[in-house]
Parts: sequence; C-alpha cells; structure tokens
Amino acid sequence: MAEDYDYDLFTIGAGSGGVRASRVAAAHGAKVAIAEEFRVGGTCVIRGCVPKKMLVYGAHFAEDLKDAQNFGWSTQNATFDWITLRDNVLKDVDRLEGAYTDTLENHDVTIFHERAEITGAHEITLAGGKVVTAKYILVATGARPQIPDVEGAEHAITSNDAFHLDKIPEKIIIAGGGYIANEFAGIFNEFGSKVCLVNRGDQLLRSYDEALRERLLLISMKKGIDFKFDTVFEYIRKTDDGRFKVKLSTCDEEVVDQVMFATGRKPNTEGLGLEKVGVELGEKGEIKVDRFSKTTVDHIYAVGDVTDRVQLTPVAIREGQAFADSVFGGHDPVAVDHSCIPSAVFSHPPIAAVGMTEGEAKNKLGSVKVYQSDFRPMKNVLAGRDERSLFKMICDGDSGKIVGIHMIAPDAAEMMQAAAIAVKAGLTKADFDATTAIHPTMAEELVLMR
Repeated sequence: MAEDYDYDLFTIGAGSGGVRASRVAAAHGAKVAIAEEFRVGGTCVIRGCVPKKMLVYGAHFAEDLKDAQNFGWSTQNATFDWITLRDNVLKDVDRLEGAYTDTLENHDVTIFHERAEITGAHEITLAGGKVVTAKYILVATGARPQIPDVEGAEHAITSNDAFHLDKIPEKIIIAGGGYIANEFAGIFNEFGSKVCLVNRGDQLLRSYDEALRERLLLISMKKGIDFKFDTVFEYIRKTDDGRFKVKLSTCDEEVVDQVMFATGRKPNTEGLGLEKVGVELGEKGEIKVDRFSKTTVDHIYAVGDVTDRVQLTPVAIREGQAFADSVFGGHDPVAVDHSCIPSAVFSHPPIAAVGMTEGEAKNKLGSVKVYQSDFRPMKNVLAGRDERSLFKMICDGDSGKIVGIHMIAPDAAEMMQAAAIAVKAGLTKADFDATTAIHPTMAEELVLMR
C-alpha cells in the first residue's frame, strides 16, 4: 500500500489488541510489522487473565472436593501440589504464545522480538539499532502493576510474579480493593494460605453494585479471609529467615511469608518517544485518543490498556479490530461503543455485571424498578454449603427497559455473557418474563425475578 515506507503499519506491543489489529490489517492487504520486547500474547495470555483463570479453576477444586462427599464421593486422601499446577499453567502459556505467534506469521506479519521506540515522524528505532518507517504506527503496549510508594515495596510481589512462586505462602497480605486483589485473595485462601486483604479505602470493588459487594465481603469473611479497611502500609522489612515484617497503620507489626500489591495498573508509555513526536498523554501517563483510537498525531493510534479507557482484554481486541477496519478496510471509520460493557470478577464466588448499578440508575433516570432473587443454589443445598447467590435486575421505571443486571453466583460470568446481549439490545423486563425458564438452573432466576 505505502510505497514510501517500509511498512504500512508498525505495531508496538504484541498483546491482545496489538495482535488483533496487526492480523486484521494484514488480512486487508497491509504490510505489517510488530515489535514485542517480552513475549507475544501480552498481559492477558502471559501473566494475566488466562493463567489467572486456570488458578481459579484449580482453587475451586478445594471446595468441590469437600462438596463431593455429600454427593457420594470419597475424597479423604486428596492432596494438592502447587508445583504441578504452576508448571502446567506455565506450559499452557507457552502453548498460547506459540499460537499467537503462528497467527501473526500465517498472516505474513514481521515480528521483531525487541523493544521499539518512535524516533521521528513515521520512524521507529528498534533496540538493536535497526531503523524502519511506517505509514501508520499503533501503540498497544498495555499497562503494568502500579507499585505504591512504601518503605520496602521492593520486597512485595505483584500479580505478574504470582504465577512463578516456588510455594504457596502460609500467610500473605494482599494490598488492594479491586478485582485483581479479590481474585488472588480467593485463590490463595482456597490453596490454604491465611489471607489478609488490606484496602486504603472503605469498600471493595467500587464500580460494582453495593449489594453484590456486601455479599462477597460476607462470604469471603466466612471463608476465612481477613479484611482491613482504611488501612495503609507503613513499612515492609525482610527478616533473616526470608519472611517479612509488615507494619500497617491500624495494626501492630506482624510477620508474613508474602506481600502482594494489587493496587491498580499504570499505562506503559515511558521510553516510547511519544512526547517527542507530539503525542499527548494524560495525568496517569495514558495516551489520549479520539473515538477512533487516533492520538493527537494523525498517523499514530493507540488501543488497549495504554489508553486507560476500559482496561479489559475484549475491549482491546475490539479496539484493535475497529482500528484495522477503519484504516485499512476501505470503508467508513468504525468506533467502539464503550458503553454497556459486561465484566466479571473471578472471586469465590464470582461476580458479573453489565450496565448501571442501582445507585447509578437512580441518579441518572430518577424512576427505577429493582427486581432481585436471593437464593441458595441447589448444589450448595445438597453439599451443606451455606452460601447464597444474588441476582439483581435494574429497570427504567417508566419503560421497563433493563439498564443493568448484576449477579454473584457460581458461573455468574458464564450466565452474564448471554444476559449482556439482552441488555445491549434494549430488551425489557416483560421480554424476560415472556421467556420460558430452563429448570432446574441458576440462570432461570433471570426470567423469574419479581
């Protein structure tokens, strides 16, 4: 396409968004190159949602094996080996990295396994010194864990390191109140760690509906997780035996085996040469883009977590697809709709949601109707597990249009994917009421709420 440049598109970052954009652009006929300084696949595949979900599956067996006894199964001699799970997860990460690499190579995308920096208009310099040019540049470098300014912070791990531990810590303090903190609190707790979750604020998962947050807190406490709110770290100091002395603002000093920070993520924009070529950054270092993912420089675009719009893998993929279709697809520009995005927290049990919370709906719409189902799943009844699920449906009070669905229940995320389609399509409570239930299932509560 671009005879005056080495490439039509040069992508910096081979994560989910960058890979999708590069593959689709190449399929449209563009000559594409991509640079990745670490491993092809990015955060999600290598050190994020994919390996984490495998740990979640592994952790669930702890409860499943206990519950199985009331279903007639003998599981008294069951044992858990962390190294086996860890190594199997890392092996599958290797497989996925190979699959992502194959996808790029099968579309004739040139892969540079090194860092890249924008050094001029349409110019990229690779770490090895090679200089190339491109008509368009896409930045898809993602984000990384934010480390708080605390004495001894270098002794703590982040979610990046959790997949490589040599053993499960007997006692761990996790800092944070978001989805990563709650997910790893559940994982380590099920693996037998004594877990304390420390949050500088007064609530968990602030973007989720209050009723779900309260239910997760109650269940997590019953499972043995300790919570400390309005609390900050004063210091972390390593002991002679390799453990850590931790002083929290609301507690006496204690000794733990591990400290983990899950306190947000910071866009990876340092050292890319963005400011030198006129790309505007936000207060958090995020790349500012328009609705078509274009930066303040016409030929430079950005997608995914580096823009800090919505830090979710499927969003990065949709942004990458829209960019490639818009620039190389030969039709009108495509913008991603960032409203009504479903999400999940793979806690124990998981939370899933789409649309507005009850509080948001009341503030925006005024008149709302709230329907809910608070029940004990059939499996929990027979297992003797006193753990209740909660579904909430938020509707416009005048039209009956569903503006939000929220649930905490086993397999909540699996149910939410289909429910999110209905909310996105603008269906009403009456549409759900007119749908016959599948019995017996948890999902039938979606069409039975009163």
